[in-house]
Amino acid sequence: MPGPLAGVRVLELARILAGPWAGQVLADLGADVIKVERSKTGDDTRAWGPPFIEGTDGNLGAAYFHATNRGKRSIECDFESEDGKRIVRKLAAKSDILIENFKVGGLAKFGLDYKSLAPSCPRLIYCSVTGFGQDGPNAARAGYDLMAQGIGGFMALTGTPDGEPTRAGVPVSDIFTGVYSVIGILAALQRRERTGQGGYVDTALVDSTVGVLANQAMNYLASGEVPQRIGNAHPNIVPYQVFPTSDGYVVLSIANDPTFKRFCESFGLGHLLADSRFAANAARVENRQLVIDTLTPVMKTRTTAEWVDRLEALKIGCGPINTLRDVFADPQARARGVIVHMPHAATAKGVDVLANPVRLSGTPPDYRLPPPLLGQHTDEVLSERLSFDDVKLAALRENGVI
Repeated sequence: MPGPLAGVRVLELARILAGPWAGQVLADLGADVIKVERSKTGDDTRAWGPPFIEGTDGNLGAAYFHATNRGKRSIECDFESEDGKRIVRKLAAKSDILIENFKVGGLAKFGLDYKSLAPSCPRLIYCSVTGFGQDGPNAARAGYDLMAQGIGGFMALTGTPDGEPTRAGVPVSDIFTGVYSVIGILAALQRRERTGQGGYVDTALVDSTVGVLANQAMNYLASGEVPQRIGNAHPNIVPYQVFPTSDGYVVLSIANDPTFKRFCESFGLGHLLADSRFAANAARVENRQLVIDTLTPVMKTRTTAEWVDRLEALKIGCGPINTLRDVFADPQARARGVIVHMPHAATAKGVDVLANPVRLSGTPPDYRLPPPLLGQHTDEVLSERLSFDDVKLAALRENGVI
């Protein structure tokens, strides 16, 4: 069944993660995404392994590449050459959306920046993904996820009080920027429906990182106090953290006073409710260490599974700390179909990828194409979009353009 964006054409001049993540989400929603890659090497992440996806005739590229490029068609094109630039301009003219993640001004020398394309492509929605945005004193700097997590304040909030600032276990700055890019693109599409005009979408890794600081940013803006690293605890709720059990760890999420009362009464801690330091959440936040020290010995008296069973029965938020093996074996994850198996022409085994987490009635995510081989669709796309014949394609290939 066609996705909600069926018929929307996307040209992706992006590599690594943030830009390709946006392209992949649009592809999942049904858009026709053409990924333009450098000749011979392609997207950097094709080489970011091990592990690699094994094919019939060698590896198909790093697993990393396959995490963010399903649903796309790949063409190889040297757009530093005049013929290559002309090809990309023509493809842009036949596209609804263009996504790029070059440094600020990096595509101007090729005549592929928004200012150069907009006059001849007035309906084009052009999304630029950079480290710091299109203006400001840092605009010209390169940007990477780890830098953005540090500069954007995320690492200062993550980790234990006596440890070093810590990045998240996945590249959250890149991923959030990809998601925010999609939001901007969809908003621009809606505006185009009303006005007939395309537009420019400017997203940045650091902006997106700051944008998801959420309650921690407001804690600072409201109080003037700089939030500190507190490990797996919550700055505004106690107890809401990881506790050790007799055989591992459990997440305990008590988000309000009635739930804390139910917890205490169920596990022999009713006397705490008469203590003003425990009775209300604000007091528990003020006496955080006392609360933790009081509950930790109790939490160590049962296994993780026992706690989950007991707490679930009481409708108290809890859960184990799963490894990825646990995640993908979990009955809930399996019921939700978090893994999608995609046939692949270059391997009899096919490829497993993560499902898009959005569930839509009537127009489910579109998993029609597995992550592409480098240049797999060059001839197909140039014939279909630009009406190049075999002679033209052969000449371009002879000259190293494609």
